Amino acid sequence: MITYKKGEEVMPTKVKTKKKVRGKFTVSNLYGLHTRPSTQIARCALTFRSQIWLTDGKMQINAKSIFGILMLSARRGTNIQVIAHGEDAEDAVQALLHLANEQFGVEY
Repeated sequence: MITYKKGEEVMPTKVKTKKKVRGKFTVSNLYGLHTRPSTQIARCALTFRSQIWLTDGKMQINAKSIFGILMLSARRGTNIQVIAHGEDAEDAVQALLHLANEQFGVEY
């Protein structure tokens, strides 16, 4: 919060813009978003300051919550939309899409 006193000169400050960014991926893991990929998603999302959600069109969950991700019950072939809102939203969406492209680092 900025307070002003009478006669005080105020210098403009750089304001960080918050933007909303979206991206999509299709779950390609053999067993869908089970515990290991869900953990990787949450760990990745927690590194960003933005609010990040995942939605399958029926349910929208916080991407920073392992339990929320598991509640999606996303099977192989499920389309997931990533929605991020905040100053690092673009980086967050790109990181999650990259993680999905790499099958969340899970090998079978």
